[in-house]
Amino acid sequence: MLSSVLTLAEKSAPLNIDFAALKATALKQDMAGSSSVIDKWQSLLERIPSLPEKEQLIEVNHFFHRHVNYHDDINVWEESDYWATPLQTLTRGQGDCEDYSIGKYVSLLQIGVPNERLRLIYVRARIGGPSSNVSRPHMVLAYYESPDDEPLILDSLTRDVLPASERTDLFPVFSFNSESLWVGGNRASSTSPTQRLSHWRKVIERMDGEGIQWKNH
Repeated sequence: MLSSVLTLAEKSAPLNIDFAALKATALKQDMAGSSSVIDKWQSLLERIPSLPEKEQLIEVNHFFHRHVNYHDDINVWEESDYWATPLQTLTRGQGDCEDYSIGKYVSLLQIGVPNERLRLIYVRARIGGPSSNVSRPHMVLAYYESPDDEPLILDSLTRDVLPASERTDLFPVFSFNSESLWVGGNRASSTSPTQRLSHWRKVIERMDGEGIQWKNH
């Protein structure tokens, strides 16, 4: 079971999405035909900020499941482990667990969900049922309504947003957001996630270049 304790604080959003810049980037990369999905993403993020946060989670989760087909990195990028930007994921319409999680995380930050309520969690996912000893690396996005609450899990493996207690197939290894990194237990590392995780640093740099502007990075 995934569980954790967060210290919530009122902070400004750590990013801002410039949709005009995203479309310009897509045009430069000969992805002009993909502007429709960018428009749909923008429309979603303009429509749902007034909804309760749990409904926002469902809307964002469903959007990525509608517009992205699951494919391994080796098939999409010819690399064994590549973390794509939301623009890359949506314009290709393909991605793996990290790509789904990053896209959902960025979307929720953009509409005002506090960063302190969100964590990208690297897990081992058990494959083959409750008695199976087979597992594989996997990533999910977790949402904490309040510090002591059980998190809700947004996952590429299912369209349902489920409480962690119903995801007994997942075993957490470490978690992070744009500000903090947790390795085992609930104590935050003194090392920033961009310093410790090269894939995270690189994907933030690519997002900045495309039009998703991160603060303090």
